Amino acid sequence: MTITYTGEVATCRGFGCFLKLLLRWRGSIYKLVWLDLLAFLTLYYLLNLVYRFALNEAQKETFEAIVAYCNSYRDLIPLSFVLGFYVSIVMTRWWNQYTSIPWPDPIAVFVSSNVHGQDERGRVMRRTIMRYVCLCLTMVLANVSPRVKKRFPGLNNLVEAGLLNENERTIIETMNKSFPRPSKHWLPIVWAASIITRARKEGRIRDDFAVKTIIDELNKFRGQCGLLISYDTISVPLVYTQVVTLAVYSYFLTCCMGQQWTDGKVVGGSSYLNKVDLYFPVFTTLQFFFYMGWLKVAESLINPFGEDDDDFEVNWMVDRNLQVSYLIVDEMHHDHPELLKDQYWDEVFPNELPYTIAAERFRENHPEPSTAKIDVPKNAAMPSGISSVRIDEMVGNNGNVASGSKQTATEQPSQGATNQSVTYDLSKAAPDEESKISTSKHRPMFWPIQLPSPRQTLAMTSKNYELLAKRRSWCASK
Repeated sequence: MTITYTGEVATCRGFGCFLKLLLRWRGSIYKLVWLDLLAFLTLYYLLNLVYRFALNEAQKETFEAIVAYCNSYRDLIPLSFVLGFYVSIVMTRWWNQYTSIPWPDPIAVFVSSNVHGQDERGRVMRRTIMRYVCLCLTMVLANVSPRVKKRFPGLNNLVEAGLLNENERTIIETMNKSFPRPSKHWLPIVWAASIITRARKEGRIRDDFAVKTIIDELNKFRGQCGLLISYDTISVPLVYTQVVTLAVYSYFLTCCMGQQWTDGKVVGGSSYLNKVDLYFPVFTTLQFFFYMGWLKVAESLINPFGEDDDDFEVNWMVDRNLQVSYLIVDEMHHDHPELLKDQYWDEVFPNELPYTIAAERFRENHPEPSTAKIDVPKNAAMPSGISSVRIDEMVGNNGNVASGSKQTATEQPSQGATNQSVTYDLSKAAPDEESKISTSKHRPMFWPIQLPSPRQTLAMTSKNYELLAKRRSWCASK
């Protein structure tokens, strides 16, 4: 059963929110690591006693050389990288397996809504469909979980539990004799789909769309059951698991020798001699807790359907699924409370739901956007003055004026915030230009504008400039 502690760490107050969890035994690192730690310390002290009491001076020198060698080269084992990447893969796989477990609730809702009939046959159809759905998941869990397998070791146990009838057991046994290898977890889903088809023929399902909806949900349920079996048969590659295991255990076998206390041992990479006789390897033990605990996490979560403390509650799922399924399709079929006006009927919607005295201090304001407190003054919110540009750039001269005409504009400095002066230099167009434009097959006909005479200088305000530009654009589009 998964160890739950979220209620104890819902609010972080005081000194160390997680420190209160360190004294737990069930599901703890101590429970996973204590046996390996005992073996490690036994080997460590055995070597330590041999060095202190069983060796002469020459043998001690050889022992010290081996200790120095192991201490120098133990960091060549890439333990953090290999172990961290492996645990990341296992954690992702663990959560994906949980999200792949199908729940019969959506199918039960669809069956209750679309398979009509208050008589006994309609009730039998609905209950049988959901029993087949729960039977399918139970058979899958019995294939992947030792807990469910010990609870339902054979078809007779499923019959005793009420998930399977005698005639159905006979059919499955016949199928197993003919095709012994493939799993028959999909067979109850086929039976459920056949009942849906029969209900449609009998008029208990009103349209084909409802039939398709239920069949799609049954297929989705069957697909997720098959995914659970795939997770069970396709494991993390064995070679990766072996690499991680060898890395961890070889690292700490090296630590058993490399972390021994010896006369004249240098501390770390410095030249300082360790003159303190350490009878207990404090930091080596902490290192063992961290790395070995990391490996034990992977060992515990690589198969979440087993019998570890943090494995899924599969037996509870079996009971819960059947209870909820029958409750939806039978007890609550076409049943709902009396329709009454809610208390906010006249107000349309409430401004705020009430708070209790205990929740009053948790009253929250509406969240504000990030620019809510930026205040723009009114004078800064006014539109800025129109920049002076050439009329050719404003209107454009491709396809809007005659091909033989040339336009130039000489800008004058603006005298105020809104006025500007523009000088136009308009060249003469070809005499027959108007007739060419009017009779062209590739261009729409339009009435030409009466343009100012060449070399004529016109002082205009910004408003007149804008009106002229709009007029030319409108005429060019006709």
